[in-house]
Amino acid sequence: MQHYFVTGTDTGVGKTFTTCALLHHARQRGLVAVGYKPVAAGAEPHGEDLANEDALALQAAGSSGFALSEINPFCLRAAVAPHIAAAEEGVSLDIGTMHHGYQRLAARADLVLVEGAGGFCVPLDDTHDTADLARALALPVLMVVGMRLGCINHALLTAEAIAARGLKLAGWYANSPQADMPRLAENLQALRQRLPAPLLGVVPHLSQGPAAATTQVQLPGGL
Repeated sequence: MQHYFVTGTDTGVGKTFTTCALLHHARQRGLVAVGYKPVAAGAEPHGEDLANEDALALQAAGSSGFALSEINPFCLRAAVAPHIAAAEEGVSLDIGTMHHGYQRLAARADLVLVEGAGGFCVPLDDTHDTADLARALALPVLMVVGMRLGCINHALLTAEAIAARGLKLAGWYANSPQADMPRLAENLQALRQRLPAPLLGVVPHLSQGPAAATTQVQLPGGL
């Protein structure tokens, strides 16, 4: 089974929502599936510790038996760019540590979905960003496009950045973070004509949660 790196065209485009829907989708097909959030910025009290909302959502959507610390090894307090939060806390966001965490999950799961932070090129420190992490993992990329004004430009630039790092864009998802986008069909058509990868799902604006979107998404290869 192939594992994937999940990126978004920006922050707040529904990357975690779509990843959770894919995890539900995979589990319904009998796969051991886990979401991996190497670094997350923005934490709230959770029992005696702190936890990130997105990491908790990935844990809930994935198969059981994976600890939150495995799913999200770097949990930063402030909900700001990771390199800023890490510098404030004196934390080194080491790509090697993130890679090792991925390998541990991949040894136990049929499907690992590695979710980046924000967009594709979010800084991790002064010299590295999440695109460097994706390149280190050498995984095909799934891109979540937030269907809102500006999405065509953001999606095409993200696809170019993925290709520039020698990575394959395996597919993309059109997620609707808002209830009604003007000219949705026209925007979808423009993206389908221009992106070098198949559209694998159109996720409507759903208040029921990602479990309700399992029929709207698929993995590459028709799974």
